[in-house]
Amino acid sequence: MHRLDGGPYVTARTTTVPVQREEVRVEREPITDANRGDAISGGEITEEEHEVVLHEEEVVVDKQAVPKERVRMDKDVVTDEQQVSEQVRKEQIETEGASPRR
Repeated sequence: MHRLDGGPYVTARTTTVPVQREEVRVEREPITDANRGDAISGGEITEEEHEVVLHEEEVVVDKQAVPKERVRMDKDVVTDEQQVSEQVRKEQIETEGASPRR
């Protein structure tokens, strides 16, 4: 939709979109006789820092002008009738041998 001056109508619309992010979850598992072998065979936990890179989806809003519609303007000539009342002058010329005209 466009205004007659050629500029677009600007409207704001708010919408909700799903975004995902990663979070760290620490799982604790008690060691039992059944899983003792797996627990001992894992890597050593040291006092060094351990880093994990987490990712998050970020919403990016952009706009782009694209053609949506074409508007043409044309004009029509309309003829109406109006009644007008006004005094008018009428001249009469008399000539010999001719009958007067009205």
